[in-house]
Amino acid sequence: MSQAHGVALSEPLRAHFTALPSQWQAVLRNARTVEAMRSLVAFVDARVAAGQRVYPAQPLAALCDSAPEQVRVVILGQDPYHGAGQAHGYAFSVPDGVRPPPSLRNILAERTRDCPGDSEAATGNLLAWSRQGVLLLNTVLTVEEGAPGSHAGQGWEIFTDAIIDAIAAQPAPKAFLLWGAHAQAKKARIEAAQSPALVLCANHPSPLSARRPPQPFVGCGHFSQVNRYFQGQGLAPIRW
Repeated sequence: MSQAHGVALSEPLRAHFTALPSQWQAVLRNARTVEAMRSLVAFVDARVAAGQRVYPAQPLAALCDSAPEQVRVVILGQDPYHGAGQAHGYAFSVPDGVRPPPSLRNILAERTRDCPGDSEAATGNLLAWSRQGVLLLNTVLTVEEGAPGSHAGQGWEIFTDAIIDAIAAQPAPKAFLLWGAHAQAKKARIEAAQSPALVLCANHPSPLSARRPPQPFVGCGHFSQVNRYFQGQGLAPIRW
């Protein structure tokens, strides 16, 4: 498949599922997920055929960086950026040269406040995190231009629940950063796995909620908490 970033989806969605690494395909074979994916493919491909611009071009890009057992941290968002040139398959991240949207600016500011001097992700492109096993996952992985939430309820949630379940079941320590109500709705299923995991919650980093109680994102300290957790387990920290 092409490696275009920040542009609209052009290839059939099924091709992206087929190209997923075998470890992910193995956890997506239950009947409920297979049926959801079939319905999702029909919906998304029909929207593209109807002339809608659907982002991103590579909706499953983040899953291609790490197998389930290699994921150390999950940062869970809602759906991709809906502006041209912004989404590139990694939640909250933008391609090089793209001005970070407000939510991402708050994320980077909190990282700098919480982990001063640690600048692996000095720009809005968060691929440096992804390469360390930080899965930047949205609950919905496609969106139409200018229409946030436009692909919610079409099957992506079942697909991403299966991804979350597979990671939560891994025996190695991992961390889940749940920012906002959509992400926090997954807390119970993560904890049901009864596997070693640090689960941290805060408001969404959007300027609309980042400073609001009861769990403001600004000042949450999640980045340093993750590293203390890993170091307490005798594991290397994340270079944020």
